[in-house]
Amino acid sequence: MGINALTPQDNPLEAAQSHLEFSDNRLLVDLCGEYDRNLTHLESQLGVQILRRGNQLTVIGPEDARALVMQVLGALYQMLEEGRQIESGDIAALIRMGRAAPSEDGPQEQLEMFRTGRLEIRTRKKSIIPRTEAQQAYTRALLENEMNFGIGPAGTGKTYIAVAVAVQMFSDGHVDKILLSRPAVEAGERLGFLPGDMKEKVDPYMQPLYDALNDFLPGKQLAKLMEERRIEIAPLAFMRGRTLSNAFVVLDEAQNATEMQMKMFLTRLGEGSRMAITGDRSQVDLPRGTQSGLRAAERILDGVKGIGFSYFTSADVVRHPLVARIIQAYERDEEQDG
Repeated sequence: MGINALTPQDNPLEAAQSHLEFSDNRLLVDLCGEYDRNLTHLESQLGVQILRRGNQLTVIGPEDARALVMQVLGALYQMLEEGRQIESGDIAALIRMGRAAPSEDGPQEQLEMFRTGRLEIRTRKKSIIPRTEAQQAYTRALLENEMNFGIGPAGTGKTYIAVAVAVQMFSDGHVDKILLSRPAVEAGERLGFLPGDMKEKVDPYMQPLYDALNDFLPGKQLAKLMEERRIEIAPLAFMRGRTLSNAFVVLDEAQNATEMQMKMFLTRLGEGSRMAITGDRSQVDLPRGTQSGLRAAERILDGVKGIGFSYFTSADVVRHPLVARIIQAYERDEEQDG
């Protein structure tokens, strides 16, 4: 790897500094980001100052923070050497993994796992690397189990990863089709009559699934596959009576399925198929007094062979740092209210 750590000289000023030297100036430009925004992100998150001079970066700050910054910069630089682009979420994930690593081992092992791509979901448009330990465990569970539940707060990548795995397994020929579904339940609003045909009525509810697919498949290919019905997006109510064979099936927003709907959906599983069920127990939009099918399934199916449960917390939020803080604030409020 074209990066060297330079040893500081023995004087009080240099003692609080760490130096990194990079061999490829073009990659260094990408590492710093437009207007040095990647460096600014690290400075704000870890309380350090990063100075750029030529092909060198100098990190000034507390020793522990400097060590983590150097590890993160090294991991990001290696990603660029491997031809992968840096996204803002990658930086946040590396910081989180470095902080969460056991103190006796340091952050190196966690960061190495991230940057070497030991667990990577490959699709036609992009590759996805799980950014937290929970996401890594969830991805393995999706690949290993015929049915897996992903349960946790918004922004933790439950549906996004499930759709990515579905696209990978479809592209690799492990399944013949992809079916994505969610309950058509209004989120606390009454929208009334919606104009248009059936597709136009339900598409607004399905839009998050379209968004995920568009991230993983070229537009023309996605349109063709949907026209051939090798990829389907449909409301949960349309699943009754079907047997879903040789398919990867994803049920999103499962907390808004009733108990009967959940049982109906789970029993659609056919030969050669896999199911991923995702939901957030804190965002149930069902009428008051209606039991969430996700909670019932969690209780009834616990311990059933072939079914896995993956759980996320606010620490796994990868959407935006503020989202994690919002979720934590709501959790504290709920705890205070008993």
